[in-house]
Amino acid sequence: MTASAVQQQQIIRTTPILISFLIAGFIGLFSETALNMALGDLTALFGISYSTVQWLTTGYLLTLGILVPVSGLLLQWFTTRQLFVSSLVFSIIGTLIAALAPSFTMLMLARVIQAIGTALLLPLMFNTILVIYPINKRGATMGLMGLVIMFAPAIGPSFSGLIIENLSWNWIFWISLPFFVLALLSGLKYMQNVSTITKPKIDILSIILSTIGFGGFVYGFSSAGESGWGSVTVISTIIIGLVSLLLFSVRQFKMDKPMINLRVFKYPMFTLGLLAVFLTFMVIMSSAILLPMYLQTGLLLAAFSAGLVLLPGGVFNGLMSPITGRIFDKYGPRGLVIPGFIIMIVMLFCLANLSTETSVIIVVLMHVLLIVGISMVMMPAQTNGLNQLPKNLYPDGTAIMNTLQQVSGAVGTAIAMTIMSASKDNYMKGVTDPSDQLANAAGLTAGVQDAFIFGLILACIGLVLSLFIKKANNE
Repeated sequence: MTASAVQQQQIIRTTPILISFLIAGFIGLFSETALNMALGDLTALFGISYSTVQWLTTGYLLTLGILVPVSGLLLQWFTTRQLFVSSLVFSIIGTLIAALAPSFTMLMLARVIQAIGTALLLPLMFNTILVIYPINKRGATMGLMGLVIMFAPAIGPSFSGLIIENLSWNWIFWISLPFFVLALLSGLKYMQNVSTITKPKIDILSIILSTIGFGGFVYGFSSAGESGWGSVTVISTIIIGLVSLLLFSVRQFKMDKPMINLRVFKYPMFTLGLLAVFLTFMVIMSSAILLPMYLQTGLLLAAFSAGLVLLPGGVFNGLMSPITGRIFDKYGPRGLVIPGFIIMIVMLFCLANLSTETSVIIVVLMHVLLIVGISMVMMPAQTNGLNQLPKNLYPDGTAIMNTLQQVSGAVGTAIAMTIMSASKDNYMKGVTDPSDQLANAAGLTAGVQDAFIFGLILACIGLVLSLFIKKANNE
């Protein structure tokens, strides 16, 4: 390292940079789940089905799945400040359009613009933290990042329930807007350029294959809830997506300077960490859409009451993330990830046995413990995986980790909604009066039970994989 590089590293103000990212990341990821509590109201307001309204969540994730793969390239072409400011501008524009949206189409467009901002922010946030913090401090720092990445989506339904009860769904976005502006102002004042600009050659074919691949795959899964798994559109888009991803992968390995360096997969702890994150995020996003529906339709709670039921889980999530980060720095990932998956398995088994008679207190307890298990897995697995990579592969590792995380969220949400809808429809076939509120409550609860069995299977696979995780150190 040259003397000038050492001097530059010494004057990097890590705390203001971290705070800017935390504000922007928190409110950006809050948007992923904040609308979940309003989905029931939006179906009535816009006259659409549950399968259609879920696109407000899956469409957001679909956009992330398409754009985040390109982020590894963007990180090497543009400065930290340029990308940070751009991400906030997109987020602000999308949030403003959403607040004013008069129709489902406009709201969907706003969600896509919001997602562009988040797609730029997430990989930039992770890459910057890896660059400015040494490996022995990353656990605690990633713990704070975990507070953002998991706390924000967890409390989204709680706060939006409070807003919907007293105002209207538009206020979810009006309240978010000033925080985005605050994050932008903070970034303009404190954000420093810490990444290395190499400006690698842009391979258009790789971008096209990546877009068709991730986009087709997520779109196919997301459409299944509306069109059915036997639909020609669903099957064809999934196949086209998979073929495009295969061609994309082959091309990356043949290129001297690939768009995304897939050689990160030769590092076993990165691959295991990625798989653990993939499975866990499927559980997070499917639970985040299933529980609000169960609480409002199955237990007949008002939006505000349903939000309060989910709030303790969000609070515990925030408390757990910094703690797990510090434990990770001292003892490594195994003592967190394995017990975390075990807790998730037990809680998902309990959630798969919910009924219309289940006590609200029991639901609160199950949700809190599920979140505790998720917190013990998510950031430790992610940090340990990235720690094994050499510095030149950080942009590629963060791009892949964030891409597959968003893809898993979209796929998990789509599969959970499909299972829930199919099980509910099957239950309602035997009901004499489909308009009966109690019958609808029992039908949706039956669907939610089956959807949580899907989550239980994911957690069991994760537990098996976690047995092979060990501490990674690349220094």
